Amino acid sequence: VRELVLDNCSSNEGKIEGLTAEFVNLEFLSLINVGLISVSNLPKLGKLKKLELSDNRISGGLDVLAEKLPNLTHLNLSGNKLKDISTLEPLKKLDSLKSLDLFNCEVTNLNDYRESVFKLLPQLTYLDGYDVEDREATDSDGEVDDDDDEEEDEEGEEEDFDEEDDDGDEEEGVEGEEDDEVIGDKEEEDLGIDGEVEDEEDNEDDDEEVEAVQGEKRKREPDDNDYDGD
Repeated sequence: VRELVLDNCSSNEGKIEGLTAEFVNLEFLSLINVGLISVSNLPKLGKLKKLELSDNRISGGLDVLAEKLPNLTHLNLSGNKLKDISTLEPLKKLDSLKSLDLFNCEVTNLNDYRESVFKLLPQLTYLDGYDVEDREATDSDGEVDDDDDEEEDEEGEEEDFDEEDDDGDEEEGVEGEEDDEVIGDKEEEDLGIDGEVEDEEDNEDDDEEVEAVQGEKRKREPDDNDYDGD
């Protein structure tokens, strides 16, 4: 079991029945509005990262958290009885703590509350949903994954676009080759026609030469007869 939600269950003298150290793989635990007055009876959960304790009656004793939940990164103590900045000092031992929520706690009404908490807990990234520069926290680390997916999608789209361009170039190349073939065939046809015309003209010239020779031959024949008669 990695996630366990026990909201609105009743605690017995600060204990939740059935919640033991046997949940060795637990990473998320929610105990909202269960009547807790202390965190001293929480089991040791070495892998727990997120703990929801809002709307209880906790007023102190937070030093137990560092002992039992050493890898805690998100802690929600909204709506509890925390009044002084000093009650938060034990959280300094939670080296991995990145997000702390104290909505509706009296401590939030103190002057320079945010500056004091960030100074006390330098490992914090977000206090009540905002960082030290008042920039709002993301809902989850999943949003970073979404950004990566978008970049991959954009890269994929660019690759598809490049492939389309390549296909277009190939099609243009094929069309260009077809046009060249058509032009070449036309030129061959034109050459063929011209050749036929030239052949016909040559034949006509040959016929004219033959006729001319025959005519001269005819002219010579009477001259020879006349010579014989004389």
